[in-house]
Amino acid sequence: MSYAALAGLFLLAPLLALVLAAMLRRPDRRWWASTAVTVLALVALTIGVDSLMIAVDLFRFAEEDLLGIRIGLAPVEDLAWPVAAGVLLPSLWLLLTPKEEG
Repeated sequence: MSYAALAGLFLLAPLLALVLAAMLRRPDRRWWASTAVTVLALVALTIGVDSLMIAVDLFRFAEEDLLGIRIGLAPVEDLAWPVAAGVLLPSLWLLLTPKEEG
């Protein structure tokens, strides 16, 4: 299985949670903005840390399983994990927090 296929499968649950949260709870602009900033920060940190770890040869990816697109030294497939975390956790928080009356 390629890294892209694995990343795609891994993103299904977070994206489903995001769609459910958007449909059921109708988050405001502030929620969307804070979620976007969180995802961007996690992606930026992942690019930096992964690039550093790859540069010092702490780990390697099987090149035949990659799409070939890199940001820094990090393969684009590796960015699925911070995107998933940055989308899933705020979505679950929104879904599991009781609605305010009023």
